[in-house]
Amino acid sequence: MARTSRVPTATIVFVILTLIAPVTHAFDYPTPKIDTNDLGFHQPPSSTAPYPTTTAQKVKNVILCIGDGMGLNQIALARLRAVGSEGKLHMERLPVTGLVRTHSANRLVTDSAASGTAIASGVKTNNGMLGLAPDGTAYRTLLEALQARGMATGLVVTSAVTHATPAAFAAHVKNRKMQATIAEQLLANKINVLLGGGRQFFLPQSEPDSTRKDDRNLIAEAQEAGYAYVETPEQLRSARDPYLLGLFQLKSLTTVAPEPPLATLTSKAIRILRNVESPASEEQAGFFLMVEGSQIDWACHANDAASCVRQTLLFDLAVKEAIDFALEDGRTLLIVTSDHETGGLTIPEGSAHGADAKAKWSTGGHTGAPVPIFALGPQAERFAGVYDNTEISKRLVQMLDIRPWPQRAE
Repeated sequence: MARTSRVPTATIVFVILTLIAPVTHAFDYPTPKIDTNDLGFHQPPSSTAPYPTTTAQKVKNVILCIGDGMGLNQIALARLRAVGSEGKLHMERLPVTGLVRTHSANRLVTDSAASGTAIASGVKTNNGMLGLAPDGTAYRTLLEALQARGMATGLVVTSAVTHATPAAFAAHVKNRKMQATIAEQLLANKINVLLGGGRQFFLPQSEPDSTRKDDRNLIAEAQEAGYAYVETPEQLRSARDPYLLGLFQLKSLTTVAPEPPLATLTSKAIRILRNVESPASEEQAGFFLMVEGSQIDWACHANDAASCVRQTLLFDLAVKEAIDFALEDGRTLLIVTSDHETGGLTIPEGSAHGADAKAKWSTGGHTGAPVPIFALGPQAERFAGVYDNTEISKRLVQMLDIRPWPQRAE
């Protein structure tokens, strides 16, 4: 009898998810050309003590870090394999913790579009919709509201900048697949810093790498509107302009060298945004920055535990950049959370130390499990407890005296 080779489970899951894209929203999952079990890049905290709280009560800057697909066990597995059962990741040292419910308007199990909309606009919507209520009414996003207050804004991701989570903060479309339209809306919103992938949605159809259906060259339009444009690490290092568009790949980022890692992108965004002057005075405007570890989700869709750990740790290093700035500044509210859990990850066995912790998956899709939230900075204690994801922006705008909320877009 002829022998047949077995196909790895992760490969089967990836193929199935690709075939059922309308349900799972097919992802551009890159195959890392590195040893994903090598975790030497992660620099763990020297202490497990909570970071200090601040005595300041007024919020000037807001940094929101979202680990896409990152549930409690994604964090636990990354911690166990990187620093053991007695260690902590940087995000786990934030002094305030809570749990967030994630269901969408039409499903117990949300997608990133609906969850991102809930976080950004404070309204529940149907899976696949961005910046709109189920009836199509557009609602202002947190980024748009803070921008209207004169604050600088930024989006930094490892996916395309037009992907569901970043789009939820600056676009209003009925379907998350409308990435060419989302690209137009991102630029129309004049966000100060946009860093990630997705160059294919900005190029005119005459370019061989473009996926647009028109002749608009959004990169050229951005430059005409005052943006500095970069697509290499060298160009990023020298960028100083208050408006910066960085598209480092046609699709998603590779998250491997020489491409700048998420921590570097985060640090650069903070340095630019902190120096943007208010339109009304010469004082610093304050800023809002959303940072997404996009590919935690994709690794979990593929049930790839090693890549899940690596992406979570890369995200943790980006969080560390935000922590360092927040502690130095004293007026920055830092929030770390997730849009949903992916993969139904459990940790069924491992030694007491935890470095050999095993991973077990129950699905190749999202789940309805609650996700963690961590906070540091002025009024961070308001993010403790168990609550709905729509509460995140509601609590933020209350601190900044923005009313009413949710707020219909003009």
